[in-house]
Order: sequence, then structure tokens, then C-alpha cells
Amino acid sequence: MPLDELHGTFLTSGLSDPQLVDLYEAGDEVQFDRGELLFAEGEPADYLWILLAGELELSRGSAKERIVLATMSTPGQWAGGLRAWGDTAEGAGYRASGRGLSHGRCLRVPSEDLGRLVGEWFPFGKHMITGIYQTVRGIEATVRQRESLVALGTLAAGLAHEINNPAAATLRAVDALRATCDAMVSALRQLAGSAITPEQCVDLETLRVEQASAPMPEGGALAAADREDGIGRWLEQRGVEDPWHLAPPLAAAGAGLPWCERVEQAVGTDAVGPALQWVASTATAGALLEEIQETTSRISQLVESVKSYSQMDRASLQRIDVSDGIESTLAMLSSKLTGIEVERGYDPELPKIEAYAGELNQVWTNLIDNAIDAMQGRGVLRLVTRSDGADVIVEISDTGHGMLPEVQARAFEPFFTTKDVGKGTGLGLDISRRIVTERHRGEISFDSSPAGTTVQVRLSPSR
Repeated sequence: MPLDELHGTFLTSGLSDPQLVDLYEAGDEVQFDRGELLFAEGEPADYLWILLAGELELSRGSAKERIVLATMSTPGQWAGGLRAWGDTAEGAGYRASGRGLSHGRCLRVPSEDLGRLVGEWFPFGKHMITGIYQTVRGIEATVRQRESLVALGTLAAGLAHEINNPAAATLRAVDALRATCDAMVSALRQLAGSAITPEQCVDLETLRVEQASAPMPEGGALAAADREDGIGRWLEQRGVEDPWHLAPPLAAAGAGLPWCERVEQAVGTDAVGPALQWVASTATAGALLEEIQETTSRISQLVESVKSYSQMDRASLQRIDVSDGIESTLAMLSSKLTGIEVERGYDPELPKIEAYAGELNQVWTNLIDNAIDAMQGRGVLRLVTRSDGADVIVEISDTGHGMLPEVQARAFEPFFTTKDVGKGTGLGLDISRRIVTERHRGEISFDSSPAGTTVQVRLSPSR
């Protein structure tokens, strides 16, 4: 038992011999070699590691983007043990990974025993440490919750704007459809008063169907304006009531003078006005119904996007197509995409993976929102999904101003942000990285230059 070693470390030099014995017997000695991983970032901090000999490196990030935080080389330096002060998994994980830089030894003490021993030796100190730890965690949670609520309000405002446009268009179309139906009934009443025969009614319906199924004439808006002028003058010559109100819908439906003349031959000059009014009303009603169908479909698509984004009524862990989550995120952020070109490079053969879909959608939201902000309203957002063996890779690229070296160095630090208060999603790169690495055993890295930034997320299907 290395009592002399423990007596000689700054951490435990103030403990009595019985206390040192209790501490040592609660734990166990662990030997390590160069390159050996003792504990991993994000895993529950179930142990306190006290260095006895050798060197340990503390680092954060993935294998491709690893940041060395510190080197433990002095006996008595320690890491972990956070679960001694808080039982919840949130915030009680290792803050960094510990890897051997040489051959050495550590005393590994379970966090549960550490909390018990400190409580027995220093009750006041135990209460103080626990209180400070929980207070800090509470403040952190409150800040993140507030920022998340602000971000939720921003997303909700954008979504409300997106829903309001088709909803308002639907209301306008319904009002116009009501007036069109009144005009249609009025035209039928006038036709009935004109005493046209059943055969003439059949001929008129045949001509209407023929016109409705005919392809639109070429020439676009200019040709339509010429048809409108011609029909208006033609109706005016025949004394039709309100000819210039009737001509636009006929021209918009593709009708021309030859077809109008055939209608006149079918029903007679006296009935041509109400006949054409009825045809125009049916064409307008059809166009309005198509508009209502399109706008309500848009609302339905937005609702489906929200359900997909929030993963309502779905299990937390599920097999998902990553591309679907990215698309639902784009729908949620569509109000911010004005002036930005979106390019998609989705692999149609991309395998589904088992993942926490709602959490990944938060990651996509953060990364895409950062890319949009970097482009300041103009640029190209490129989204790529592909497979690499069993892994799924997502790349989000922008043509923005890139990240400064000092920003890149701190990008994954907790609470670090370059955005003003109330901006962003409230989900920093630190949280995004933790979702990817801790919840999905993946990696997140970025490549940035003045020409833009590409963030790569690698997800593994194995858990």
C-alpha cells in the first residue's frame, strides 16, 4: 500500500493515516501504458483518478479533431469523480478523455465511495461542494433553457410566417370562389331565361369541356393580353353586359375568338353573354379550387415537417433516414433561406441507422443555422449525405466568410459563442458535439477557410 506516496501528494497530504487507508481500500491501483485509454469524454464519471506515477493526457474531441487540454504529470493530480456530487447523468460525465503518455499508475476510487468518505471526514465541506456543484449545474441548465426558448420562439415565428402565407391565400381564394359561384348561378339563371334548348345546353357543355382540355396557347402573358383585347371588343360589339370584366377569365383560360364564335353559333347571339359568363365562372372556379388545394397542401406539408422535426408520437430511439431529418429541418428554417441557394447531394442508397432522431434534428438545426448566418443572406448551402462503410456521413457546407483561427480553436468549448444575445439556436457546438459523440458514437469536425466552411458529421449505426 503506497501510504508514503499518498502522504507525499498535495491532494492527500493533509489526510490522516486512517483516512489514507480508507481512501486506498475504497479504490484500486490501475497501471497504464503509453496510449492506453483510461476514461473517455462523456462517459459517466463513476471514478476519481489520482495520479501516482507517470503521465496522463487530457483531451477533448474526436480522433480527427482532438484538442489537448492538459497533461497530468505531478503525483496527486486528479480527474473525474463528478458523480460524488451529483447523481444525475446530465453534467456528471468525464469532461475529457484520459490517455497514458507513458507507463504509470493511478489510484481509482469509485465516485460513490468518494462522496461517502468526504461526507464522513468533512461533512461541512461535502455540503459546500455539493451545493456549489448543483448550483453551477442549475445555472447552466437555466441559461441553456432560456436560450433554447428564445430559439424556439424564433423557429415558431418563422413557422407562423410560412403557414400564414398559404393560409391567407386560401382565405382569399375562398372569398373569390364564393363570388364566382354567385356569378355562375346568375349566368345559369340568365341562360334559363334565354329559353335555349336542351340540345344547345349539351353543345355548350361540349364546347366548355373541349376548351378546358385544350392545351394553353403559346406566347405567355403577351399573347393572353392580345386575346383579352380581341374578346373584349368582340363582346362589346354584341352588346354583352360588362364585356371587359368577362374577357380576362376567358383569355386566361386559353379561349380565343374562333372558340367564342362557335359558342355564339351553338346558343345564338342573345344567349352568348350568359353562356360565356357560365363558362368563365366554371374555369375560374376550377382555378381557385386548384389554388386552395395547393395552399392547403402546403400547410399540411408544413405540419408534417413539424411532426417529423419534433418526432411527435415517435419513439426516441428509432431507425431513421438521415436525409428526412435534414429536409424537415430545412422546412423549419425556410424563412431564413431567402436569397440562399440550397444544393442537395443525398445518397439514394443511404442506409438507415438507429438514432435519436429528435436530437439529431437539433444538431442539423444548429449547423444549418450557423451556415445561414455565415452567408449573411446570400450564398450557397450544400447538404450532402453519403455512406462510408457502415457509417453515415453528413456534410453541411456554406460559402460564408469562414471561421477565424481563434474561433476554430474554441468552437467546441461550452458556452462559447460569437453571436449576440438572442441570436442562434441556443444549442452551441459543444452540445451538438456531445449529441453526436456521446449519444451516437460519432464524430464531428470542420474545415474552414475564407471561402466557406464544411462541417462533417460521422454517425455509426452500431451502439
